[in-house]
Amino acid sequence: MVSDIDDNFLDGASASNTDEVNDNNPPKGNSLAEKQIQEQAQKNLLARKRIDELKEKKRLKDLLDDSEDW
Repeated sequence: MVSDIDDNFLDGASASNTDEVNDNNPPKGNSLAEKQIQEQAQKNLLARKRIDELKEKKRLKDLLDDSEDW
C-alpha cells in the first residue's frame, strides 16, 4: 500500500516537470502569437500616449482661451 502511494507521487512529480519544461520552451506558434500580442500592446501604448498628449493640449488651450472673459 505504501508503494502505491509512492508510485503515484512520483508519477505526479514527473508530469509536473514535463509541464514546467513546456512552459519554458513554448512552441513556435505560441511564440508568434506572443510576438503579435506584444506588438499590439506597444501600439496601444503609443496610441494611449498620443491621446493623453492631445487631451493635455486641449486642456491647456482651454485654460489659455480668454474669449469668454471679454
